[in-house]
Amino acid sequence: MTVDAHHHVWDLSVRDQDWIGPDSPIRRDFTVADLAPEARAAGIDRTVLVQTITVPEETPEFLALADAHDLIAGVVGWTDLTRPDIADELARLRELPGGRYLKGIRHQVQGEPDPDWLLRPDVRRGLAAVAEAGLVYDLLVLPHQLPACVKAAEALPGLTFVLDHVGKPPIASGALDPWDTAVRALAALPNTVCKLSGMVTEADPASWTVDDVRPYADVVLDAFGPARLMFGSDWPVCTLAAGYGDVLDAARQLVPAREHRQVFEDTAVRVYDL
Repeated sequence: MTVDAHHHVWDLSVRDQDWIGPDSPIRRDFTVADLAPEARAAGIDRTVLVQTITVPEETPEFLALADAHDLIAGVVGWTDLTRPDIADELARLRELPGGRYLKGIRHQVQGEPDPDWLLRPDVRRGLAAVAEAGLVYDLLVLPHQLPACVKAAEALPGLTFVLDHVGKPPIASGALDPWDTAVRALAALPNTVCKLSGMVTEADPASWTVDDVRPYADVVLDAFGPARLMFGSDWPVCTLAAGYGDVLDAARQLVPAREHRQVFEDTAVRVYDL
């Protein structure tokens, strides 16, 4: 089985995706019906659908989509970690149609002006509730926020933290430090996992090559190891730089063949309990 552990869908007639630029090629609807033929053609058997916007209505919609489409095996949703009744809200989501597909929670921490947002007492309380609910937490952060991720993971050893998009290093510039040092510090903690995703859009989207992203893939392969690394397409955001099949093919070139089963199946199945 091959798993795509990170993709999105959205319908602009339901709500705007205000993070998409007005002239962007991805300012249009992307549905499961659009994804499925591409994923199936690439040999993908199961996927994890990840939240895109911080509104409470989206997660129930995604759970219902998972309930209706056998391609989607899990959902990483959003809820306000700082709400006083966070534990009750997580339980409510699990009781909704498709609630069994809720596997994790994510927030757009990359957009928070406070680099230590994850360390706020109200956020830490919410993260503890995520752990208590048996869910994981996806980290959408920028390199300068990685030190706070390390401290949060140290403080909550019972919660699995999944680093999205290898921590968004500056691939287009070719620089490794300080991202390299920070991501290795995170990987040193046993309750952390990383997604091999989002790299083609951090490179030059018009001219990237596999060799451009290889140094960054090598860092996370070395730091996390294949047992804590999982493939994600980041479709349809990836289409700004490459097609679905191209992203998957690049990832297969970046990962040694002997480690494919772990990176393209086992890690995602285990971490997200698919």
